[in-house]
Amino acid sequence: MSQDHSKRGLIASLRGNFLAGLAVIAPGVLTLWLVWNVINWIDGLVLPLIPRRFHPENLIGLDVPGVGVVVFVIFTLIMGYFTKGLIGRTLVGWGERIVEAMPVIRSIYNAVKQIAETILSRQAPTFDRACLVQYPRPGIWAMAFISTTTRGEVGQKLGENGEMVSIFLPTTPNPTSGFLLFVPRADVIELDMMIEDAAKLIISAGLVYPDSRTGKTRPAPATVQPPRHIS
Repeated sequence: MSQDHSKRGLIASLRGNFLAGLAVIAPGVLTLWLVWNVINWIDGLVLPLIPRRFHPENLIGLDVPGVGVVVFVIFTLIMGYFTKGLIGRTLVGWGERIVEAMPVIRSIYNAVKQIAETILSRQAPTFDRACLVQYPRPGIWAMAFISTTTRGEVGQKLGENGEMVSIFLPTTPNPTSGFLLFVPRADVIELDMMIEDAAKLIISAGLVYPDSRTGKTRPAPATVQPPRHIS
């Protein structure tokens, strides 16, 4: 009996050590894997546009990863500098007028341009704060992000319901998808936690939540199972 307990204790200890090590290693490994794949993806797009005689394997005899990234960064800097001038702005405007004359291309270009400007703008709009809202029915609370006060036609049509707010209700564990809801401000409970902490709570499916005293995130306490009675 004691040998069984010792064996189980050893297995539990090894399992705990493995999971602890995995929790330390996994973020770094996944980050390196993601960066490596992004570098290879950019290299695959840029290097075919460069004459082969200028490829690193032909110049120095080595296949150096990241050359395409360097070329892309330099090209982007040059384009950014060029488009700030009068000639650059004129050429960009001329090109956009040509695109506007193409029905399908125009829609795709405008959508991509708007997304890029929203993401890359130095004054890009961000969520106001995290909140709780009853969804999908009263009595069930979901975490969401307040975008802004509802304006425009939507705000006018819903004005009789009092002040409305536009909120984004993300899904778990992928917060990039979700629902846009227009909710009366009176039905929204605003939270003091930071947007980053709320995002961690959503992505972790409630396993990591901020400490209201320190503002630091910590794992949720494990549920204690009652001891089994052996008959």
